[in-house]
Amino acid sequence: MDKVPVRRARRAAPAAALPPAPADYHPALLLGSVFVIATCGLIYELIAGTLASYLLGDSVTQFSTIIGAYLFSMGIGSWLSRYLGGSLLRWFIRLEIMVGIVGGFSAPLLFVLFEYVTSFRLILYALVSLTGVLVGLEIPLLMRILENRFEFKDLVSRVFTFDYIGALLASLIFPLVLVPQLGLIRTSLLFGALNVVVAGVALYRFPETRPFRRSLAGGLVVSLLALVVCFGYAERIQTYTEGMAFQDQVIYSKSTTYQRIVLTKNQRELRLFLNGNLQFSSLDEYRYHEALVHPAMQALPQARRVLVLGGGDGLAVRELLKYPQLQSIRLVDLDAGMTRLFRQNEMLLGLNKRALLHPKVEVINGDAYQWVRHDTARYNCIVVDFPDPGNYSIGKLYSVAFYRELEKRLAPGGWVVVQSTSPYVARQSFWCVNHTLQAAGFTTLPYHCYVPSFGEWGFVMAGRNAHWRPDAGPLPPGLRYITPATIRDMRFFPPDMSEIPTEVNQLNNQALVRYFEDDWGPYVH
Repeated sequence: MDKVPVRRARRAAPAAALPPAPADYHPALLLGSVFVIATCGLIYELIAGTLASYLLGDSVTQFSTIIGAYLFSMGIGSWLSRYLGGSLLRWFIRLEIMVGIVGGFSAPLLFVLFEYVTSFRLILYALVSLTGVLVGLEIPLLMRILENRFEFKDLVSRVFTFDYIGALLASLIFPLVLVPQLGLIRTSLLFGALNVVVAGVALYRFPETRPFRRSLAGGLVVSLLALVVCFGYAERIQTYTEGMAFQDQVIYSKSTTYQRIVLTKNQRELRLFLNGNLQFSSLDEYRYHEALVHPAMQALPQARRVLVLGGGDGLAVRELLKYPQLQSIRLVDLDAGMTRLFRQNEMLLGLNKRALLHPKVEVINGDAYQWVRHDTARYNCIVVDFPDPGNYSIGKLYSVAFYRELEKRLAPGGWVVVQSTSPYVARQSFWCVNHTLQAAGFTTLPYHCYVPSFGEWGFVMAGRNAHWRPDAGPLPPGLRYITPATIRDMRFFPPDMSEIPTEVNQLNNQALVRYFEDDWGPYVH
């Protein structure tokens, strides 16, 4: 007879273990805060990785080390949360203000310090670690605040559901919306302000905060005001930092989904920089682009169709249009922001002679690797003008697998020509490109030329069962650098640039990226 009441008491125990919630308590509001702070936390991580890749190069290494340091610091923050006692809401509000300040001002601070300090990496990782520790405190603290409002299994599932959804949102909107529309500085300040807003909502929506509202309200308002003001001046901050980074006047700067485009100008020249790396100078780019295009085209007097991969500035296309026999030129470049700029800006249209607007030219924006795999056309000449292989996403475009796809697109007797970095500064990298083309079944003809803005620069021509005849056809009139004698001279490599053994660049080893890091590492800021 006594067993039934005992059994009922045991069933009732879990419900009795949860103390009644205050009438004004809003657990849904705190769960919504989980979503916001999770989004902010991942945004700060992405900003740090992107900014490091912009300023230091090698995006894979930068993102890997940034993510590792950030997650490790979050773990430290989670462990430290056990020592927070007293009013947990008070700690939460303080924490959100601190995260907003540190995370929000991280991008402008790092941009400004980059040109002033010699130990930039130390400051970068210190700031990443501090942000990670603060973000790592957030979720454990919120779970402690909510632990008496839900059963443990419900608490864990709800908190981490909102956390992961916030992370998903951040990963989608960061590359697609925030970077191209706001840029890194405004994005950083915006999400810093969101953290402070979360603190403000918690401060004024929960009755438990009344005893300390006045003491925290001042810091909250000042922090939010500072972030909003800096957001308004973000363009000036960016202009100031780029003015320090570049010797000449910055006349155009924009972040696209894929890169930061900057144009500078002085009395003598116009320069294009992508992610801080010089792409060309208007003074001597003709040397590079004539060397890229004309040795292959002179050997193909019957060429009718040409494919250009990369080269969104239209300068290689400008050189190709000097051959009237060409019927079509198809250019595939990843960044629509790049090709749009060189199709609309009057100064740049004068430089590329309106090449991308020519009726023979078709411009396609897409990933070259995927596009080539699905293309069915064949081309007499393929001009590959990609950026240097400084990271794995570009390194795949210099791989055996990619070159085998190019071979399928090449008409019989046709030639591929590949921009192949400097055979003097990056000797391993240059010959790795050559050996990789050979491994894909091509016969190769490496050559190089001197471009004052870059020094010695290298190219590799590649064909299958093709015989190079430099005298097969005439060169177009009006060239400023290339002559038959120049072409012959470019094939000679002195001992300090001569061929050396290298690995072949495969998708699964990316040997070329490692060579490139070794070769160019001493020249990185």
